[in-house]
Amino acid sequence: MNCARMIEDRNTRKQKQKAREGNTDNGSVPDNEIRVNRYDNLVKENALFENYYKSLNIVPDIEWDDFLVALKNPLPVTFRVTGFRSHAIEMMRLIRERYFQPLEKAIIENVAIEKPKELVWYPGSFAWQLNLSRMQLRQIPELQKLKEFLYEQTEHGNISRQEAVSMIPPLVLGIEPHHKVIKRKYFNYTSTLFILLDYLQVLDMCAAPGSKTAQIIEFLHQDETNPIPNGFVIANDVDNKRCYTLVHQVKRLESPCFAIINHDASVLPNMRYPNGDGDTSTSNLLFDRILADVPCTGDGTLRKNPDLWAKWNPGHGFNMHGLQARIAARGAQLLAPGGLMVYSTCSMNPIENESVIANLLQSFDDELSLVDIRPKLPGLKTTPGLTKWKVIAKNNEIYESFEQVPLSLQTLIRPNMFPPANDILQKLNLDRCVRILPHHQDTGAFFIAVLHKREKNIEKPSQSNDVTSTVATNDIEEESITTTKKRIIDIRSSAMIEEYN
Repeated sequence: MNCARMIEDRNTRKQKQKAREGNTDNGSVPDNEIRVNRYDNLVKENALFENYYKSLNIVPDIEWDDFLVALKNPLPVTFRVTGFRSHAIEMMRLIRERYFQPLEKAIIENVAIEKPKELVWYPGSFAWQLNLSRMQLRQIPELQKLKEFLYEQTEHGNISRQEAVSMIPPLVLGIEPHHKVIKRKYFNYTSTLFILLDYLQVLDMCAAPGSKTAQIIEFLHQDETNPIPNGFVIANDVDNKRCYTLVHQVKRLESPCFAIINHDASVLPNMRYPNGDGDTSTSNLLFDRILADVPCTGDGTLRKNPDLWAKWNPGHGFNMHGLQARIAARGAQLLAPGGLMVYSTCSMNPIENESVIANLLQSFDDELSLVDIRPKLPGLKTTPGLTKWKVIAKNNEIYESFEQVPLSLQTLIRPNMFPPANDILQKLNLDRCVRILPHHQDTGAFFIAVLHKREKNIEKPSQSNDVTSTVATNDIEEESITTTKKRIIDIRSSAMIEEYN
């Protein structure tokens, strides 16, 4: 950075400091006041939005008013403590003593602050909600120590400030540091040593800005006895600039177990590895866990993105559907037999959710099935996926089937956006998907579906060079393998992963 740029930045910082103190030389409005006015003046109403979701019956009539009120209120601050368990426990003790206890007794602007609330569905008591908005955390002087602590510890990687519902997709992927996943090939590392690939291989298809990727990496590092776990994460994003944000997010964790790539997730190229054992050919790398947190219209984020109130219309969901379906299909292709894939959006729209999942299940026939994740989220209120939905156009025209769609709209509204026939629908178990609504737990809205790829018949690897194996395939959660000779491959080695278009 040149000197002129440094001086310009310094002057900008000084102007912001004066604005915060109310001492503006140019008659400008203080920075905090600008923030408040920007959101206070927004009209948080949209008749199209209300008519659309009322018609779909996503929210029961008796809850509708609570639903709208929640959407118009800002989100509370949420965070989770990261790191090894012993370190996280000590960090939580420090937070409780120094920051939670004083906060419980605080009265700010003549209002008593609610005590911090544990997110009971998150394991280890490591995720918390403060009943304060981000704006309050920035502006109220009594909260400055807490704000500075959260910012500082986030930079150090001890805390991740993350929306509550955003924590769920990595959690239900079921990543454990002890997982050992069966691979069929040996890797010819040298002329005399053969190595069995037994990593838990994880792909995050749409990873930026990186909070979920960081969470996945944390799960890999849960075992304190093994600082370099038997697993790795490949994080992809289509936006090159957002990849830099992704790097900043995950580098705080100081883990060697990740790589970042920059591709369109819907056409993600195969990654290949050498077969070894004298075989010069290569095999496709398949992933044991895949997160497809796909681009979406984001109407579940209205609480933190109030600008969406003025922009939302039903046509946006139609525009996103094709891309979402292609990303989900590519993820299913890259998923190893026996593996799990999470499909998630921050949208409430069934065109972006159940419709995509229904088509994915039909495209892969009996190869994929939905997993019921509700038992893994005790204390979290969810609603089941829809088994029926309508396709509603921009002017509230309701279509029950594609045949009813006028010719002028048939390029926008496609046949696969409609629910399948009843006999097919019953086999798909779409009610195993979950939707989280904002008024149930003071969160954003979210949709999650977990898919399992059925295991195929597995041939035992040939026994050579004193390497023997015992294969257990009955448990999809924990497939194991034992060997008499095994060595960990350094996943940072360029020999591990080669990319082919």
